[in-house]
Amino acid sequence: MFAPLNESIIGRAQKAGKVEICVHDIREYSTNKHKKCDDYPFGGGAGMVMMPQPVYDAINAIDKCHTAHRIYTSPRGKTFNQSVVQDLSKREHLLILCGHYEGLDERIIKLCIDEEISIGDFVLTGGELPAMVMADAVCRYVDGVIASESLTEESFASGMLEYPQYTRPQEFIGEKVPEVLVSGNHAEVDKWRREKSIELTKKYRPDLIKN
Repeated sequence: MFAPLNESIIGRAQKAGKVEICVHDIREYSTNKHKKCDDYPFGGGAGMVMMPQPVYDAINAIDKCHTAHRIYTSPRGKTFNQSVVQDLSKREHLLILCGHYEGLDERIIKLCIDEEISIGDFVLTGGELPAMVMADAVCRYVDGVIASESLTEESFASGMLEYPQYTRPQEFIGEKVPEVLVSGNHAEVDKWRREKSIELTKKYRPDLIKN
């Protein structure tokens, strides 16, 4: 499932040695002869729960000295946003545990996890997609992965949505690029972009303006 992280910008960053992403199979750490990693929940209920032993052994084998900031992808965690991305990007080593089935034995969260994070108020079949979202967002902030100016002018970096973007041709199916963008007046371009950023944020994300 994690193959997309080997492609495009993040894939190139790995090949260049800017970041290192390692995927570990929890099943390999199960002491059960059938490599079982889940069981029925105590108290009854639908679904299965990830057993503590394989997860505990996996985490402590991967992060023996507890140098990583340990994250569990969980719907009850704090919401993942640009502020969280920037905080996580300052850490040298992240360990992301992907939830699955009906969840994880609560004792693992107590014993091994530093922080729970949710990517939104919806339910997925597992934590792999949220883990990839986090990895992609955080890796972008590693020096040399993308141009630094791209980070400062994108949506949410300034607390607002980004201004509209245009490229060649100057006219397309009767639609023209705003004159200010081809005027060569950088002060006016900056002013236009700021105004459009505010305009779009008010229209699509008024909550950001309020905040």
